[in-house]
Amino acid sequence: MQEEDIRLETTRARFANVVKRHAQLTERLSRDSDKMIYERLQKEFEDARASQSQEINLDSEQWNDGLLATIREQVHMEADRKATSGDTNNIPTSHFQEKVTYRVGNKVICCLEGTRIGILYETSFAGEPCELYHCVLESKSFLEKMTVIEHTIPFFLPLREVENDLLSSNAMRFIDHIGELLHAYVDRREQVRLVKELYGNQIGELYHSLPYHMIEFALDDSDCKVTISLRYPDLVSVLPTRVKVLVWPMHRLKKNHTSGAMGSQPIPARLSYAEDALRTMSLPEAYAEIVLNLPQASQQTFQVGSPS
Repeated sequence: MQEEDIRLETTRARFANVVKRHAQLTERLSRDSDKMIYERLQKEFEDARASQSQEINLDSEQWNDGLLATIREQVHMEADRKATSGDTNNIPTSHFQEKVTYRVGNKVICCLEGTRIGILYETSFAGEPCELYHCVLESKSFLEKMTVIEHTIPFFLPLREVENDLLSSNAMRFIDHIGELLHAYVDRREQVRLVKELYGNQIGELYHSLPYHMIEFALDDSDCKVTISLRYPDLVSVLPTRVKVLVWPMHRLKKNHTSGAMGSQPIPARLSYAEDALRTMSLPEAYAEIVLNLPQASQQTFQVGSPS
């Protein structure tokens, strides 16, 4: 048992080191080339919005394929006008002097230079603003399909898959779906951050994938050990659909360890109340619910204190 414990601790230490190195590499990559792209696009979006004559707020019904087609037509007509006039911007044509930015929920849609359309995604968590993300679309002509030419969307989100599936057939749905992916990713990430911030001293190890669609952590209580595994198969979901919570009685583990008993390890039990909480509440709320009811639930599950 002691040798197994040593090997397990060695494996955990190595895995923790790999996770740490991976996080450092990810930060370094995002700090270099991605940061340069972000700063350039952010300035271009700010300049474009500053040059607009007005910003129109749209509801869900006003945001439709017809409006998007109008925006596409305007950017191509403006590009043709500049090409034929030698790129002068002072031609007194009232139709082109009216530059409009559209806001739909957490998305801002504006016309960039050339035949490009920019979408700025604003993310938030619990009412507090988080990151901004950019996506730039372009087409060679009004009749040709649009493509993504630049973006600051995290590389681990399926942007290209969504582009291939939706952009040519339903550009509006593509724009909306990317916003949903970003919102859900930021929400899941912030839930994990908040749990670590509030309950970090109670959590053993916590591992997660880059999109935060796989999360695992352990809770060490004096009477039991709990492992929590969360899966989000749908990347636009902020709640997990596959949940497993297992609990082991610590008093039996310690008893077997001290007595040197082999082959009689206690079998873990599922905590259904905890799994239900994780499926229906945010992670910080569910964690608080689990900890609050853990003593009673573990006692009922293992009959702690009953004669053996």
